[in-house]
Amino acid sequence: MGPGLALKSVIERRMSLTVFGFSQLLIDLEPGIGLVRGSPVLHGVTHTFVGATLIGLVATVLGRPLCQRLMLPTYVISWPAAAAGAFIGTYSHILLDGTMHLDMRPLAPFSDANPLLGTAGIATTYIGCVVAGLVGWMIMRVRAERVR
Repeated sequence: MGPGLALKSVIERRMSLTVFGFSQLLIDLEPGIGLVRGSPVLHGVTHTFVGATLIGLVATVLGRPLCQRLMLPTYVISWPAAAAGAFIGTYSHILLDGTMHLDMRPLAPFSDANPLLGTAGIATTYIGCVVAGLVGWMIMRVRAERVR
């Protein structure tokens, strides 16, 4: 969620952070189920760009009405903001997970290669996500204070 907070702080209403989060949940259902079942491959089809595209579509269509209901009754998420949240969420997830998970094949079914693997260390990726989230949160707090 850290990169989502950072982006939300910059592009504001053009991206839904709640749909971003919903897309993260959807994309990680496969590894979650795989962990429970003891599967040797946790990051399968959902962790490819093709899978992320399909999940982005589902997250947009289902996430917009669901996330609106979870927020304030008058809260409105535009379709473009929902789509931006969903696709930024799924594609950034592939990019970040691709740097550290050995079982990922982000280019499947076109290639079994993972050119992202090892481009950033696990600690660097996690720390980067936390720092991005903190920076995004601080920017949003400053903006909220200015409005008051």
